[in-house]
Amino acid sequence: MTKEASKLVCLYLSLIFASVSSASATTVTCSFKQDGSGNMIQGMFVFGSSLVDNGNNNFLETKSKADYLPYGIDFPNGTSGRFTNGKNVIDLLGDQLKLLFIPPFQDPSTKGSKIVHGVNHASGSSGILDDTGLVAGNATSLSQQVKDFEAVTLAELEAELGCSSSQSLPSYLIVVGVGGNDYMLNYFLRKLYLRISIETFTANLIASLAQKLQELYILGGRKFVLTSLMPLGYSPVINRPNLIGTPSALNYAAQLYNAHLKTLLDSLKTHLSDFNFVLVNQYNIISNLTYSPPSATGFKDISNPCCTVSLSQGGNGISCDRGGKACEDRTAYMYFDGLHPTEAVNVQIATKAYASTHQGDAYPINVSQLAQLQI
Repeated sequence: MTKEASKLVCLYLSLIFASVSSASATTVTCSFKQDGSGNMIQGMFVFGSSLVDNGNNNFLETKSKADYLPYGIDFPNGTSGRFTNGKNVIDLLGDQLKLLFIPPFQDPSTKGSKIVHGVNHASGSSGILDDTGLVAGNATSLSQQVKDFEAVTLAELEAELGCSSSQSLPSYLIVVGVGGNDYMLNYFLRKLYLRISIETFTANLIASLAQKLQELYILGGRKFVLTSLMPLGYSPVINRPNLIGTPSALNYAAQLYNAHLKTLLDSLKTHLSDFNFVLVNQYNIISNLTYSPPSATGFKDISNPCCTVSLSQGGNGISCDRGGKACEDRTAYMYFDGLHPTEAVNVQIATKAYASTHQGDAYPINVSQLAQLQI
């Protein structure tokens, strides 16, 4: 990181710590009905992009959709808007935590008692920066997701539970999975590298993300799960012509972002004693799968999409062709389309996020330990 970029992040962090110090007082929580499972977590509120979107883009005017086959070919209820063949990481973490289905925010039926176990605000092709998703149409940026959460979801949650968000949110996980599109669909695609260094761009991303985490903390969030960027340069989309970003440049960007994300989270924890987090190292998990022998992982194809992906007839080199074919053995492929992992890879990520004691997978603790923390 350049000196200028480092100063920017340090300045922003100092403003955050000053503005939220009054919010870190002793937390009073709601009284929830117990289901006998002993679960300390009532649900999840999810923010981010297509890796964690569970159907919000179905209801938006956008080119970034997964509401058609072969997406969802292995999902219990069929095609749902998830950008994979089956379950995504959010579904699988929910299974581990024994949570009920978490509905998408944009679904008109997501209201009333349906929201008490959480709401998914994530939107495919969105980013930390407001202009990242414009290339695909009407994606919901991270800023707008947080605004929707505060103005709509929390208002309904307070009405349902009869207590304030500062009392209820400590009993929920706040999951944030975002950032990759800011590089692939913004920095590289729009050739911003011609006028801004990747170090400065990354510093701006981290500063903007810090602001969103600040807002979620002030609203009452105390248990955060953040995902690192995957090794973007390994994804099949980089082998397609006319798409910008070399494998080495994309992987460097991901490594840079991940390093500064960890620094940000450590700083927040140092200055805010009741800020608790897990950083899921998707970069490390997927890299290990990529370089391990197929006999150990079961993944025989680590570089090609399972579904048919094209640049012709409206294809974008990332998404599955509408109604196109999919490979027969989805468990043998790491990538379902040009960018998104198969359910088999998502299982690996979610399992390590939930239970791994190796800090190279989940840092500084895992999701199971986070869930059991007394706030």
